[in-house]
Amino acid sequence: MNVSDTALSVTGLEPSRTGRILLIACGALAREILDLKAANGWTHLDLTCLPANLHLWPDRIPAAVEAAVLKHRAEYDGIFVVYADCGTGGLLQAKCAELGVEMVAGPHCYSFFEGNAAFADREEFTAFYLTDFLVRQFDAFVWKPMGLDRHPELRDMYFGNYEKLVYQAQTNDPALDRKAEECAARLGLAYERRFTGYGDLVPVLGALK
Repeated sequence: MNVSDTALSVTGLEPSRTGRILLIACGALAREILDLKAANGWTHLDLTCLPANLHLWPDRIPAAVEAAVLKHRAEYDGIFVVYADCGTGGLLQAKCAELGVEMVAGPHCYSFFEGNAAFADREEFTAFYLTDFLVRQFDAFVWKPMGLDRHPELRDMYFGNYEKLVYQAQTNDPALDRKAEECAARLGLAYERRFTGYGDLVPVLGALK
């Protein structure tokens, strides 16, 4: 399936209406989930994505997830939410519990891409993280929302407490590596590339039968 990052950011992804279990995911995870579905033959899983730009307003995520669950629930045997807490302060977990659906464990996708246990053990408090999607969409999700396109002088105020940018690479793409390093330079941070692959997504989605 060929879907643009712009569409995933703004409109999301409609389900194909095949499969028994519907995954309701963030648009920023679409490519990774579609790759895993294809690689593992998970034909029993269908995917719909909410717009990735909801992350700019995390308080809107629980209501958007609820609307998607209610919209699609009658069409599937089960629903699984592929969001972590994602800045909702526990409200998404509470909403999923209220709806009777399960979700990915963890505070955010940076954690479950690395593996929640491994991420917690690192205790990195001065790292700024990017995934494949966020490297591709750096301007739309980082630079412009923070106003750095208009006021670059604010950079050090925003990022002065960070020491490094960690690119959590889901794939091995030299072009993304170069762009991630450029992002680090633009933010005035040291650069570290860390290959994570798909992390906890593999066992979590693989367990859905």
